[in-house]
Amino acid sequence: MYALKLRPPLQQHLAASPAVLADVLDDSVNLTVWQRELSPQVSAFAQQLLLAEPQLALAFTCEADGEGLLTPLGDAIPGAQLPGYAEFCADLDWLMNAFVCLLGAQRIGMRLRSLASPMCPRWHVDHVPLRLISTYSGPASQWLLEGAMDRRQLGSAAHEPQDPSAAQHLQAGWVALAKGEKWQGNEGAGLIHRSPAVPDGARRLLLTMDWLA
Repeated sequence: MYALKLRPPLQQHLAASPAVLADVLDDSVNLTVWQRELSPQVSAFAQQLLLAEPQLALAFTCEADGEGLLTPLGDAIPGAQLPGYAEFCADLDWLMNAFVCLLGAQRIGMRLRSLASPMCPRWHVDHVPLRLISTYSGPASQWLLEGAMDRRQLGSAAHEPQDPSAAQHLQAGWVALAKGEKWQGNEGAGLIHRSPAVPDGARRLLLTMDWLA
């Protein structure tokens, strides 16, 4: 007879060092968060970019070269006239190459968007292998500890946690790697998360990256 292999309890790892991001490769981890602080230049640029480009919606598919590196985005990012532009582009390039190197990825999808309302206000899981999520300015994404909601009821507002303290909050600048349902061996264990509410008149600058191949 074959012994039933039980899934280890799901964990989420948060730390002030970027090294924590590699923990997402562990079968028992479905979220890692680098609790970083943005430099003043990058933070100020993000705020000014939201003012200059309130409808910003960029999407790229990036291919790694033979050495596993991506071509810098360069002129693809608007706002070259704003202070902090070079620092912001360098930060994007670093995150993209770190994502590629960690996974050995050949192709990633990157989106940078200005949002005035929550894209996904209901608790849900992503049907992707792995997603990088980072908010450069404004309210950041929320997530649930395992067991806070019955996964069978995802999408049902009536079954969502009613206690506001159940929501765990990322902060602007933090970098999260969230496993989805298509990560091999993570079926039924994708991170439960949602978009935050955005105050009237405010916007958030959201970066996401998906592992495509």
